[in-house]
Amino acid sequence: MPSVIIAAHNEATVIDRCLSALTAEGGEALEITVAANGCTDDTVARARRHEGVRVLDLPSPGKAAALNAADAVTRGFPRVYLDADVVLSTGAVGALCASLGSGTHVAVPRRELVLAGRPWPVRAYYAVNAALPAHERGLFGRGAIAVSGEGRGRFDAFPDMVADDLFLDSVFSDSEKRQVDAATSVVETPLRTRDLYRRLVRVRSGNRAMRRAAGTGAVPHQVRPADPWAWLRVVLADPRLLPSAPAYAAITAAATLGARRRRVGWGQDRSSRLTSGAEA
Repeated sequence: MPSVIIAAHNEATVIDRCLSALTAEGGEALEITVAANGCTDDTVARARRHEGVRVLDLPSPGKAAALNAADAVTRGFPRVYLDADVVLSTGAVGALCASLGSGTHVAVPRRELVLAGRPWPVRAYYAVNAALPAHERGLFGRGAIAVSGEGRGRFDAFPDMVADDLFLDSVFSDSEKRQVDAATSVVETPLRTRDLYRRLVRVRSGNRAMRRAAGTGAVPHQVRPADPWAWLRVVLADPRLLPSAPAYAAITAAATLGARRRRVGWGQDRSSRLTSGAEA
């Protein structure tokens, strides 16, 4: 039986819609585990209302520890690691799992960005970001990653770091990854430019820590290196992106500097959790 693991820290505003899609009547049976960690809202109570969902109430916040705790009690494969603010139907989960095999050990859905009502700098940033080649080959930014049993056997546990998607990306070669267009994850982008900046600082701080750990051998895989000039090559190749380039460059530079100044733990963009996503 396929399994779904959801690490949830104060996700009361989104956990119901996430679990309702996975437990909808008539859908494929799934083993679902919610690893609620350090919650101060009613995430745990809400998750427990959904029949057939295993809920772990962990006292301390931390995504890696939550994923590892859920892995320890989960038995089914393939295994889908799903963010609580992303909605996937059982059909989408099935499509991801069905794509695994014959050399494919990890699969992600197609990403759809919600940009309606966002200010111009946020829309400009994502216009360039969506065209980056890393999104064609990497496992980033979808909020859902399906891993085969053989693939999960390649590592013991998630490292105690923020960048879990970059870690999984490092475990598999590009030829072992697949994007499944039949499954779509709708990603809510930040509502304000300052929210985007804060999200990027967290992401870049986590990625920097992961790459440093790989350099010392603490992470036993080759982590995808940063490519600071990929955006410029993309813009030069597509003149339609030129108006968006200044905003992208400014926001990226500010977030890179912010990530270097301080180490940031796992956090959330609360603004994007004020709206809802859906799976198509």
